[in-house]
Amino acid sequence: MNLTLHERYQAGSSPLHRLDPRVKVVVTLALILGVVVTPERAWPAYPLLWALIAALAAAGQIGALRLARLGGVALPFALAAITLLFTTPGEPVAHVFGAAITDAGLMRAAAVLLKSWLAVQAALVLTMTTPFTDLLWALGALRVPHTLILITAFMYRYLFTLQDEASRLLRARAARSGALPGRRAGGRIGWRARTAGSMIGSLFVRSAERSERVYAAMLARGYRGEMRVLDPPPLARRAVLWGALPVATLVVIQALALVLWS
Repeated sequence: MNLTLHERYQAGSSPLHRLDPRVKVVVTLALILGVVVTPERAWPAYPLLWALIAALAAAGQIGALRLARLGGVALPFALAAITLLFTTPGEPVAHVFGAAITDAGLMRAAAVLLKSWLAVQAALVLTMTTPFTDLLWALGALRVPHTLILITAFMYRYLFTLQDEASRLLRARAARSGALPGRRAGGRIGWRARTAGSMIGSLFVRSAERSERVYAAMLARGYRGEMRVLDPPPLARRAVLWGALPVATLVVIQALALVLWS
């Protein structure tokens, strides 16, 4: 099966890989929260936040530039903040199709883009150094609702099931399609749309049938509505100290942002 979907996790033996997953989840949430609450005008804080995330990435043997490039996946979604350019009151700095772009709107939109980019990088550091099963275990140990963890686990599992069925449909279509040399296979746009609609409907039907078979197999192997895991071991003091270091650095950055740069 050609996996377009793949795990972000990268196996390794770095200090960040060995760190307790519970500590990594808490630190990541603290980083994301710190990025979100950073004042918009505290521009010097953003390079410091990125340096903190890059240092954690280096501890996990992840290249900072590669992490920054992967974090760009958030930018298309953050472009929804482009309306802030025109709707935020302030002094006009430019006009686009008769609409004024204000200085405050430009500052706010830039802050949203930067915060989205930084928050995604913090989440990537977590997922690239922690197996998905360990993440679920850590969430359970942190008393996240059991139902939410089950939904997340099954959603993750069935994404690959859905892709597997889609790849089978695409292979079947390719095996039944033909074209003369120099001509593209298939018909007009209307025909392509009908074919795509039929494939999507067939995909969901086949995926639902396969999910029923997978669920029946789980029941046959003893599944009774919950994932059985071992009791979480006590947190090691060394793990807590390692987790407290980036959190303390984050607190210092936020204090500087509030006192000097806001």
